[in-house]
Amino acid sequence: MDTKGKVIKCKAAIAWEAGKPLCIEEVEVAPPKAHEVRVKIIAASVCHSDTYGINPALKEAHLPVIIGHECAGIVESVGPGVTNFKPGDKVIPLYLPRCRKCKFCQSPLTNFCTKFSELKTPITEQELMDDKTSRFTCKGKSIYHFLGVSAFSQYTVIKDINLVKIDDDANLQRVFLIGCGFSTGYGAAINDSKVTPGSTCAVFGLGAVGLSAIIGCKTAGASRIIAIDINSDKFAKAKALGATDCLNPKELNKPVQDVIVEMTNGGVDFAIDCAGGSEVMKATVECTTVGWGSCTFAGAGLTDKGLTISPVELIIGRTLRGSSLGGWNVDTISKLVSDYKKGKFDLDALVTHTLPLEKINEALDLLKQGKSIRTLLTY
Repeated sequence: MDTKGKVIKCKAAIAWEAGKPLCIEEVEVAPPKAHEVRVKIIAASVCHSDTYGINPALKEAHLPVIIGHECAGIVESVGPGVTNFKPGDKVIPLYLPRCRKCKFCQSPLTNFCTKFSELKTPITEQELMDDKTSRFTCKGKSIYHFLGVSAFSQYTVIKDINLVKIDDDANLQRVFLIGCGFSTGYGAAINDSKVTPGSTCAVFGLGAVGLSAIIGCKTAGASRIIAIDINSDKFAKAKALGATDCLNPKELNKPVQDVIVEMTNGGVDFAIDCAGGSEVMKATVECTTVGWGSCTFAGAGLTDKGLTISPVELIIGRTLRGSSLGGWNVDTISKLVSDYKKGKFDLDALVTHTLPLEKINEALDLLKQGKSIRTLLTY
């Protein structure tokens, strides 16, 4: 049946209240408007950032909402003015748009765009389309979008500047990880930290982002990669992906940063925080060597008090930088799909569970309990 220009009824997971389980509902998905694309989601997963959209502690969150942003799918139809996509194209949505016109898009120094960077709380404010309306309706009520994607719906509507066209033979049940988790960690090592051959590295947090950062450090030729997590069950996978040492801060008799400094004769060359939180951020800084130590922050604890740092920590030669989506954008991230197809890295190790969309709450619980890396949601 031709669905172009028509409302599509499908299943979606809706957060009606903060802190409560998601509800599987029938939603109506409107046709795309100008410069919008309606996408049939084929594969997705739960990322920690999704939980921020339904966190009771974040008063900025908009409800009811369809969360989810790490996914891949197939174009169902396009709105007026869309020239880069057509029905049948395989695509990966990104939460970072690229208008290609603003000062950020014109600069090689960042992957940000004015469409994103002007938002005060971007993780919750991409809640409507450009005309300030939603494309989702349920039980007669308008439903908010999330991070410009709303992946936990069988169909969603996304702005064309948030989409990446990928190869027709791409395996969507693996490359969906490139929509956030893998690209964030891998790029934090390759693009933002610029890890060098023979260097020493520390990676804090061994979720999908941290494990991907380890893959990036190994790909860059690091000689020693120290993996840090409070869940020792993740160490075997970290070592399989390239970690040379693993540390659990809860099992040490001194701060983990002090142990790392002792292990590396003064500190690592590169440290990457993929967990977030003030204690981890502090350890990330203090475990790096003076003179040239590089600290990259790719994790976010939005309800945390953040980092308090003495200027001396920087004066003695350390550098601090943030990393969002690993420095990739809609014009460059397709390279990762090509590299995956060539066998440059393995995404299979990051998918630990497979569940249908109807079991989304189980997937959320697995993530919160540290029992999964990524759960593939099938539609």
